[in-house]
Amino acid sequence: MHKGLQPGAFPLYAPIMLTNEQAKDRAADLVRRAMTAGADACDVVYSGDGATQVQMRLGVLEDVDRSEGEDIGLRVFVGNRSASASSSDLSIEAMNALAERAVAMAREAPEDPYAGLAPENRLMQDELPALELFDKTEVHPQDLRERALAAEEAARSVKGVTNSEGAGASASMAVMALATSHGFAASYSGSSHGISASVLAGEGGSMQRDYAYHSARHLSDLEAPQDIGKVAGDRAIARLNPIKLKSGAMPVIFDPRVGNSLLGHLAGAITGAAVARKTSFLLDRLEKAVFASGVQVIDDPLRLRGLRSRPFDGEGLATHRTQIILDGMLTGWLVDSASGRQLGLPPTGHATRGGGGGPGTGTSNLHMAAGNVSPADLMADIKYGIYVNELIGMGVNGLTGDYSRGASGFLIIDGDIAGPVAEVTIAGNLKDMFAALIPANDLEFRYATNVPTLRVDGMTLAGD
Repeated sequence: MHKGLQPGAFPLYAPIMLTNEQAKDRAADLVRRAMTAGADACDVVYSGDGATQVQMRLGVLEDVDRSEGEDIGLRVFVGNRSASASSSDLSIEAMNALAERAVAMAREAPEDPYAGLAPENRLMQDELPALELFDKTEVHPQDLRERALAAEEAARSVKGVTNSEGAGASASMAVMALATSHGFAASYSGSSHGISASVLAGEGGSMQRDYAYHSARHLSDLEAPQDIGKVAGDRAIARLNPIKLKSGAMPVIFDPRVGNSLLGHLAGAITGAAVARKTSFLLDRLEKAVFASGVQVIDDPLRLRGLRSRPFDGEGLATHRTQIILDGMLTGWLVDSASGRQLGLPPTGHATRGGGGGPGTGTSNLHMAAGNVSPADLMADIKYGIYVNELIGMGVNGLTGDYSRGASGFLIIDGDIAGPVAEVTIAGNLKDMFAALIPANDLEFRYATNVPTLRVDGMTLAGD
């Protein structure tokens, strides 16, 4: 943590960060040590990162935070028994001890008939695709300070904004490597630049808060801090003097910044682990209609400069564009090797990986394709409804699909926005919500998961 700020201090990419080749070699070296220690098979994940963030509040530097770290995770197999261990100490002595400890743990672990590395014939063989994930632009805290200050000044200049929770600017990079005992070894790097602002409008007990942010792989793709600040200020002003709605069934319009959470619930329900455990509300919907005809949902890990793009997955399989929902129909599950063995299916290249433990399953750059109507036309026939731009809480049951979340936004009367709304709850069931969902034509790629404006009829709103 650094409280002072000097121009040119703390360059973003510190000497601790390894090159891709060094990271790959580091992971492969631990594989060799684990095999020498008695493992029948193993894989290693290395990650290193560095980040700098500057926070301004009321025009004054509030904080400069610099973080750097390295971590290595080892998973070993002794027969059908496995164990995982990790370390942030990467010395030779620590690596030898890590390998010996993991093998000893595996020998005492219970047998798992589904344990094992990904099939060797499914490993990525080609050169890594050029995804433009790393920006070499040099960034210093002074640059970040100027961006954060510009964002906050723009937000505070909006008439009616009375206070600030601050504005921040950040820059970071990370390198990840994966090596396995059956021959895979690769690494890639990525960078991220971000700006955020959060301000308050109004006075006393009637104050309202809102925010805006943007992040991008490359600095040249980052929105101007003044634009981020103005959006935050405008949003806070728009929330002043909210009303409470009466309970009842009504159409709900989801703003893209919260509508993307619906795809998160979809992704969680179609992972191999959830299906194998029979804990998914979509268990009986494979190759059946989940959404209305025409709805498309796509996962694309190969998008250039995508926030979650990756050339290979957490087991070393090549990634690929996947049409998860095709014309409303669910095309398949997202499967890693372990859940695939349980389900009798091949892995799909969606394995995710942290520093410790085995792979999970997840999406990358997920989006719902744009529809055919504008947001205005989407709500034109709504006599009485709600436009939601903030969701609170996580009242979602992944087994049943029951959905209940706190919400704020705006009242819709006769197709027009009619004033802010606060302290309501919207409820339904995700099966019904997906079937009723209609996308607008305003899709933008701003987040890792993106949707256009969405309409869902028949939800229940609990207000006064």
